[in-house]
Amino acid sequence: MTRDSKAASPASIRARNRAARWLTEVFQPPVVVTLQLLVSPVIEPGFPGTIGYGALAALFVCVLPLFLLLILVRLGKVTDHHVSDRHQRAPVLLMALVCVIAGLVVLAAVGSPRSVVVMVLGIVAGIVVLAAVSPFWKISGHAAAVSSAAAIFVLMLGPAWLPLMVLIPAVGWSRVVLRAHTLAQVVAGSLFGGLVMAGLWVILRGWLL
Repeated sequence: MTRDSKAASPASIRARNRAARWLTEVFQPPVVVTLQLLVSPVIEPGFPGTIGYGALAALFVCVLPLFLLLILVRLGKVTDHHVSDRHQRAPVLLMALVCVIAGLVVLAAVGSPRSVVVMVLGIVAGIVVLAAVSPFWKISGHAAAVSSAAAIFVLMLGPAWLPLMVLIPAVGWSRVVLRAHTLAQVVAGSLFGGLVMAGLWVILRGWLL
């Protein structure tokens, strides 16, 4: 076999990069976390009538921070909506944290189900840790979000949701292929989301529910 035949063809490289970009965009943290919040009241009576509380939480936790981030990108203050420059991550995450705290106040005022509050508090813990680590190391937020969501869905809804775990290596692969993260940063994000964030959710759920 010649050296040229071993090399990937331009068409296969383009296909690989398209798949990686698709995975990165579809499973970016705001999308994944929105799904988490919409599903969060399923474990309490009244669902799906209570889904509006999850949507309200998503407004503050995902939609508002993303809207503000896109404004910063348009103004040239942030490189892109994935915040690829790690030095820009801490301020962006702190902005998101302010939005989340405001959301918690609103959720408490409207009598939101505790399961929604528990999910938001778990996300707050994740944002705080990522904000602290980001100035020093670019841990993967994509990997953290998808691993946290997959683990929590399995814990909350049962083993029938185990196939979601396939998304963890798939999204991690996309971030490495796009050279947004190293393999170590993706593995660290996956472990942080699947163990730390999901673990905090379990603790908070036992305490508040």
